[in-house]
Amino acid sequence: MKISAHVSWPSAPLTDSLVRKALKNSGLAVHFSANDDLETADKLLQWSTYDDLDHELTALKRSSVLASSYTFRKALIRKHFLSRIIQGYITKQPESLLKNAFPKTYEIEVSYADELDEMWTDELWEVGKALEKKDKWWILKPSMADRGMGIRLFHTKQEIQEIFESFEEDSDDEVQEEEEELSTTIVASQLRHFVIQEYIQNPLLLNSLELHSGTVSSDVAIARKFHLRAYCIASGAISLYLYTRVLALFSSENYRSPSDTPFIAETGQLDLRPHLTNSSLQTELGESNVRLLDELEDSIIISAGSGKDMRLSRSDIDMLVKQMSDVLAETFKAALQNPIHFQVLPNAFELFGVDFLVEHDPNNATTPYQIKLLEINSEPAIELTGPRLTWILEDLFSTVAKLFVKPFFTEAIAGGATSEMPSLWEIGEVREHFMKCLGETVRQPE
Repeated sequence: MKISAHVSWPSAPLTDSLVRKALKNSGLAVHFSANDDLETADKLLQWSTYDDLDHELTALKRSSVLASSYTFRKALIRKHFLSRIIQGYITKQPESLLKNAFPKTYEIEVSYADELDEMWTDELWEVGKALEKKDKWWILKPSMADRGMGIRLFHTKQEIQEIFESFEEDSDDEVQEEEEELSTTIVASQLRHFVIQEYIQNPLLLNSLELHSGTVSSDVAIARKFHLRAYCIASGAISLYLYTRVLALFSSENYRSPSDTPFIAETGQLDLRPHLTNSSLQTELGESNVRLLDELEDSIIISAGSGKDMRLSRSDIDMLVKQMSDVLAETFKAALQNPIHFQVLPNAFELFGVDFLVEHDPNNATTPYQIKLLEINSEPAIELTGPRLTWILEDLFSTVAKLFVKPFFTEAIAGGATSEMPSLWEIGEVREHFMKCLGETVRQPE
C-alpha cells in the first residue's frame, strides 16, 4: 500500500529532516507529495506545521487521512485558556491534583498601561489585594508568545504599571536598541491577553558546577534554576503518552531570590537571567545547560533547607516522571471538558512540549518534590536541544512514526487492533520510552 506524505516545516529544518528520516525508516511505502496532490491521494499522511495542514481534508476523510495536529487545541496551548480550563476543572473536581500542580494564575486583558487604573477595582481586584501584602512575587506572561518573550517579574502595582509602560511602542531608536538586547521585548497592544502567575519561591536547585565537571564538592556549589521539558503525544480520540526521556534546562546565571535580584539600569527591569530557564534565551551558553533528567541522578541538592550532601536519587527521578504523567492526564481531562477549544479527532496525533518546574519542600518527608505545570507548547522548538542530544530527538520521532503513524495505515490490513497498539496499553505502562498517561473514548459526530 502506497501512502502519500505531505511534510512541510519551512521554519524548522531540523524537524523537517527528523520527520522525513523517521518515515523512511518506518517500513511504510511513503511517497512525499506536493500540496496540489493531497486531495487525490488514496492514503495521506499530513505531518506538517499547523498552518500547512489541510484541516478540512482531515475532517472529511477520517479513514484515509492522518494529520499531525488537532484543528482546535487552544485550550491547551494558550496560557489564558489553559488557566481557565484548569480553574474550571478544579471547581468541579476540588480534590484534583491540579490544585497543587498549577501555580495560582489570573487572566488579564490589556493593551495600554493607562487601562490598569480601572482594572484594580474590577477584574484585577484580587491580584491587587495580593500585591498590597508584598509577600509574594508574580510573573507576567503574554498568553500567545513563546521563547520567553514578554515575561517579567514584579511584586507591586507600581512595578506592573511600569512594565506595561515599557511595552508600549517607542519611536526612540536608542530605546528600541536597548530593548532588543533583552530579547524579550514585545508590543502589548498586539497581544492583549496575559496571565499573572504566582512565582514559585522554592524551586529545586542542584549544584550546576557538579553537572559540568562531575567532581565539584558542595562547599563550592553554585545553584542554578532549571525547568523540565517533557514531550508528550496525544493520539486519536484520545490517548496520551509521555516520552520518559525528559530534558532539564538550566538558567544562565546563578539563582537568587527575586528580592535579591538587581535591576538593569538601562531598562529599569529586574534582571531575568537567574530566573528564566528558556533555552532560547541562553544562546551564549550553547547546549551546555541542557541535560537529560536521567543525567541529574546523584546530583547534589542545594535548595534552601536541604541537608548536607543531599542528592537526587533514581527513585526521586522516577517519582517526578510519574507526577508529570499524572498532571498531564488531569490537564487533558480538563481540556476535554471544553469542546469548543479542544476537539479531538480519531485521525490526528500531536506532539506537545510541556514545561514543568519542580518545587522543593525539604521539610515534607513524604513528598518533598512537587511538579508544577507551567505551560504546554505546540510545535516545540526542538532545535534548541543542541547537537549532543539530537539522538533523543531522532529516537522520539522514529518512535512516533512507529507507534502512532504506521498503525493508522496498517491496522485495516492486519484485521484490526492488536495488543501491541499503544491505545490498548494499560495506564502507566511504558514501552519504548513512552508511558501511557490517559485513555479516554470521546464520542465523535457522525
